[in-house]
This record gives sequence, structure tokens and C-alpha cells, in this order.
Amino acid sequence: MRVLVLILLLAVPHTAAAQQACTEPLVSLFERVSPSVVSIQATKINKAKPQRRFETVVGSGVVIERDGQVLTNAHVIDGAASLVVTLDSGARTPARVLGMDTVTDLALLRIESPTPLPVARLGDSSALRVGEEVVAIGNPMGLEQTMTRGIVSGLNRILPGLAEQPMIQTDAPINPGNSGGPLVDRCGAVVGINTFISEEANSIGFALPINAGKAILRDLRDSGRVIRPWLGLQGREIDAQITSLLRMPLSPGYLIEVVYDGSPAERAGVRGGNLSVVVQGEEYLIGGDVLTTIDNTSIKTHQDYLAKVKTLKPGQRTRITILRDGQRRELSLTVAERPRLPADLAD
Repeated sequence: MRVLVLILLLAVPHTAAAQQACTEPLVSLFERVSPSVVSIQATKINKAKPQRRFETVVGSGVVIERDGQVLTNAHVIDGAASLVVTLDSGARTPARVLGMDTVTDLALLRIESPTPLPVARLGDSSALRVGEEVVAIGNPMGLEQTMTRGIVSGLNRILPGLAEQPMIQTDAPINPGNSGGPLVDRCGAVVGINTFISEEANSIGFALPINAGKAILRDLRDSGRVIRPWLGLQGREIDAQITSLLRMPLSPGYLIEVVYDGSPAERAGVRGGNLSVVVQGEEYLIGGDVLTTIDNTSIKTHQDYLAKVKTLKPGQRTRITILRDGQRRELSLTVAERPRLPADLAD
């Protein structure tokens, strides 16, 4: 009994200390993290404006390695003719792109520095909970080293047509120029990379979970890109309720709305939708095939589809089962590497 009491007594100060470490004043948190946050100026050539060929895009980034590796948004540096990074000290230095991924909207840069740079600590975004306090540090509107505060408003937000990766939703004010900067928890760890805001609503911003970023860092360093399997389909779940509302003989499954030109799906003869209908405010593109299985794995939702495709490899032969006009068909196709798509890095 004495041993148990002793263990409990010893554990209490440790727990209290751990909690105290995550409740330091925001002033101290900013002073500790902000030296690792940088401002990025990307000069781009705008071919669509003859009278204004050059434009400057301002964003943020965070130093993740002492050798000068900086994590930022791909849309900040995409198509840049030149990149200049301003450090917390005020020093300016050119940067080069090590790798870029348009799916997660992440890019990895390298800057040169004669001395080791302050580095941010990468946290664990899977441990986040709705209601936790977070801060965004960056350069909104070109105003360097600005911190705003809010909470985690939602987790695993899927934004169709905008992002394939589930996002962190926050009400911490994020403005143009914050893109690529860190979303930081109260312990001072980076839990997300601020990515975009909703122009249709106030206090709604989104950040890429840092775990998704950590998962692709090696690919960005080694090959400059992330190789992903791709079938060339885009669709959504069609269930019995939607079928009854449409009053059409649609079979439950994954309704194929779009088949990309030149994709494995198009070459295999898969058909996309050709008729737009709106049901309870949601637009559906109907008339296409309904996907039911990939290699005998049942596909009913978008998450089912993404999870199965992730297990495939470019060059692999795979079989899919579709329903067309009520008839079951099996098709064979060759998985391709996902190309850059028109919707990638859309405004």
C-alpha cells in the first residue's frame, strides 16, 4: 500500500508540471515560436496580363530543420520565377524548391544560412480536440510576425472540390499572407499549416493537419513530389434515400460523376454523368456508371473509394465492377500516377 501511495504522490507533480508547461502566457509562446516563422515573397509572371507581367505573392512558412528547410503552402510558391525569404531577424535570403505537392498544398523549400536557424517543433495533430485553443503565426497582409488566437472549431473536415485531405477548421483569424504559416497549440507545437479561408463566412479558416505533412516530407526531400495511384474517377455516395428523392432507378453505391480525359477509367470505358440535378441543395451529376467494387472490395462512399485506391500502385492491373443501366459489368484497367488536375491549387 505504501508503494502505491508513493507512486501516486510522485505522479501528481509530474502531471501538474506537464499541464503548467502548456499554459504559459501567450507572450512567451509567441517569443518562443515566432523566430522559426518566415515571410515568403514569390515573384510570378502573369502571362494573362500584358500590362502587368510580374506580380508578387506574399505568404508565410515555418523552419522545420536547422539546415534551412522551410515548410509552406504550394499555392504560395507555385509558378514562382524567384523566391525570397525574410527571416525573423530581418535578413533576406533566396530560396529554392525541394519539392511540392498540389494535393496537400504543401511545399518544401531550402534557404541558406551561415548559422543554424531556430526550428519549430512539429506536434501530433491526431491528438487535437474540438475546443482546444490554438494560435496562428504568420504575415497577414504583409504584416510580419503577427499572432492571432482562436480554437479548433472542427476536425476531419472534407471539402469536396477544394481538398482531398481532411482539414482542421479553426476560428483563429487567418488572412491573405498567413498561407503556409503554422497553426500552433498551447504547448508551442505546430499542429497544422494554415491553408485557406472561406470568403463566404467569417471566422472559418482551414489548416492542413501536420501529421499529413510529416507523412510526405521524405517524398518531397527525396523525389520532389508525392507519387499517388490514380484511376481518374470522381463521384459520391448514392444511397436509398437519394434514390427515392430522385425517383429514378439508381442502385446504391459510388455514383461516378466525372471521368477525367485520358485517365485509366476513360480508357477502360467507364462513363461519367451527363445530367445535373439538385436534391436538397446538393448537386448531383447523374447518368454515369455506379462503381460497386475495386478488386472485390465493396465501394459505397467517397472514403471507401479513397482508402482502396491508396492501396494500389501505379502500373498495377486492377478490376472494377460497375452497374450500367441496371446491368453488372466488370472492367480491367491499369493504375496510373496521379497527375496535376485542373482543380489543384484552385483559388
